[in-house]
Parts: sequence; C-alpha cells; structure tokens
Amino acid sequence: MTMLAIYDMDRTITRTGTFTPFLLHVALARSPWRLLLAPLVPLIMLAYALRLISRAQLKQWVQTLMIGGHIPSSEIEPLARSFADRMIAGNIYPGALRQMEADRANGHKLIMATASNRIYVSAIAERLGLDDVIATDSFCLPDGRVHARIDGENCYGPAKLRKIEAWMETSGLHRPDCTVRFYSDHVSDAPVLDWADVPIAVNPSPRLRSLAKGHGWLIVDWSA
Repeated sequence: MTMLAIYDMDRTITRTGTFTPFLLHVALARSPWRLLLAPLVPLIMLAYALRLISRAQLKQWVQTLMIGGHIPSSEIEPLARSFADRMIAGNIYPGALRQMEADRANGHKLIMATASNRIYVSAIAERLGLDDVIATDSFCLPDGRVHARIDGENCYGPAKLRKIEAWMETSGLHRPDCTVRFYSDHVSDAPVLDWADVPIAVNPSPRLRSLAKGHGWLIVDWSA
C-alpha cells in the first residue's frame, strides 16, 4: 500500500498567497517600471469577479502585466530560487513543517498539489523536502522562454483532482492501492477532499469550515 500525503500550498503551508508576491519579486529584479502598472491589477480582478474572464485568464493577464508575456528560463529560475528562500525564511506555518515531518516519519510520500505556478513552487517544494509537485504549468517556447500562457489546466478546483489522478497514472500508482491524506485551506479543494481517504481542512476559510463540519472532516489550525 502506497501512502500519500498531498498538500495544498497557499494559505495551507504558507501564511499568505504567493503568486502576486512572486510577480512583484521578479518585477523588482528585472523591470521595476512595471510596478507602475500594478494599479491595473484590481481591474483584471474585477473582470474575473464579474465572470468576464476565467481564473486562468486572470493569472495570465496579471503575469503579462507584471513581468511580461515571456521571460527566459535562465533569468526566471534564479529569481524563483531566491523567492523560495524568502518564503521558507518567513512564510511557512510551523504546524505545516511539523505535519510534514510526521507524515514523512510514518512512511508517506509527500506531494504538493497547488494552483500556484510550477516555476517557483518546485523551488519551494525542494526546500521543504517534498517528493513531487503537481501545479499549474507554463507554456515554454522552443527557445527556452517561459510564456505567461498556461500549459494545460489551471490546477484549481476540479482540475486539481484531474491533475492528481493524471500524476498518479503517470507514476504507476493505482487509487485502490493507495491511501491518501489531503490538506487544504480552501473550499475550492472540496473535490479532492471528498476523494481523499483522510480529508483535512487546515486553517479553513469560513465556507470550508462549514463544509468540513457537515462532512465530518478533520479541522486543524497550523497558525498557532
């Protein structure tokens, strides 16, 4: 039996979201003038709130605005590593670290499954000692440039479950032969929580807390 412990990242492992801070980190390093465009971000978010654009389009547009439509991988990779160092130094819940240590000691394979971008998530997961990453992928151009366009699905909501199942198939893992613990703070991960053997609501949003109570899911607080 293969034991998997799958973790969401933003506001589950990390105290805050990471996508916008990462874009600001890159913009400051490469093109500070782009920070002047930051006031346009709320307009893009309003378009998403009004359902004029998808969540994937929201991310693509904001990334294009803040760091450009594409960026050489040779430039973004060191910035992803320095950003990961910042996150590890001051943005990780101590409770998350303790739980990872416990799951690892109990023989679980530790996986990150997040809607955040693989560009920097991989660097964070590496520093946390996780075994693999399931994330939102960026389209890469033949010359090595990383495009703002998402490659495949945005790893959010039901798409996250589909990407986890695809990862399991690629890894040669069969669901009946696995036990799965899943940790998340947000109600958008309800499909994965319902699918997991041990669903755990971590620092839950109000909607997730209500759903977790109704389903009898474990509720924990890693912020203390």
